Amino acid sequence: MIICCIQTLLLLLGGQLPLSARVLAAPATTNNFSYHRFISGNGNKQSMHRIGVRLHVDSAQSTLFAVRGGNITLPCRFWYEPELSSPREVRIKWSWLPSAGGRETDVLVAIFPHSQSFGQYRGRVQLRRDFPGDASLLVTDLHLNDTGHYRCEVVDGLEDKSTSVDLELQGVVFPYQHPRGRYNMSFHGAQQVCEEQDSSLATFTQLFQSFKEGLNWCNAGWLADGTVQYPITRPRVPCGGHGLAPGVRSYGRRDRHLHHYDVFCFSSSLQGRVYVLQSSQKMNLTEAELACEEDGAQIAKVGQLYAAWKFTGLDHCDAGWLADGSVRYAITRPRKNCGPPEPGVRTFGFPPPHHKHGAFCYKPQNQYI
Repeated sequence: MIICCIQTLLLLLGGQLPLSARVLAAPATTNNFSYHRFISGNGNKQSMHRIGVRLHVDSAQSTLFAVRGGNITLPCRFWYEPELSSPREVRIKWSWLPSAGGRETDVLVAIFPHSQSFGQYRGRVQLRRDFPGDASLLVTDLHLNDTGHYRCEVVDGLEDKSTSVDLELQGVVFPYQHPRGRYNMSFHGAQQVCEEQDSSLATFTQLFQSFKEGLNWCNAGWLADGTVQYPITRPRVPCGGHGLAPGVRSYGRRDRHLHHYDVFCFSSSLQGRVYVLQSSQKMNLTEAELACEEDGAQIAKVGQLYAAWKFTGLDHCDAGWLADGSVRYAITRPRKNCGPPEPGVRTFGFPPPHHKHGAFCYKPQNQYI
């Protein structure tokens, strides 16, 4: 009580409290790491400027490509100029910004020898630490939504340097139309439809890459950033007219609740196998679903069929049922009576479920015979 009164009196008189009476609180963080060690004032943690040393952070590559289910190392290293004779304790933080934009979120924070991962990355990331100054991030079991902008930040005392790496998944973009017909999906409906078909909303980068590979589709569809666009390689009257050059046409951003369009979905490598169910007779939709189950599989999804066509060369001229009630087939070697003269996945739309067709089944990798 007496000490409190003395402190109050000093403040009223315009004086300052002695250092021993001040309290230095550790800054609040969202990831439960306490960084007060970096500002404790002991000799080992003095300001880098005061000792004439500069911290550098760099990445060997600005963009990396991978596939779903694979592993990737995001490179990051740090060093000092001039070189230090003994190692310093640093804080390393990796964060992620989605390709579609939004809020940057924490991936991993480390203060050697401790580290913690967060959110969808929990248990899938760790620092490599192959050599002094190695802050590279190992990411395992890549997900479709792991694409985006990754930032490696190194903090030494009051010094804070960072570098960035972009991660893109290799895959296939496909247009999807609702069973009720053209332009029937809000943004959130489109997002749900892609997830149901073992895929995700395509980003503009993914759509543009598919355009360069020949994707030509006149109907406008949602992308992950909330814009509505479509790719045209052969200009024609219903698609902007002959006067416009080939390219990706954009409607810009649309209201995610009020406006309705088709969607462009993205699928990467398969985590299993798509195959044609061998049957002596055609089946309706219910029979196709049961036949796949009896074969120890499940009826394939649209994204799985596209991935099988793209990555395993699936080629089958006869149409078959898929899980969404559509009938499609995949062609890698165009030939007579198998549709257009270019490779692709052909569709017959959504016929009545009592119609008779073949079936495409999907068996997860751990269920291979």
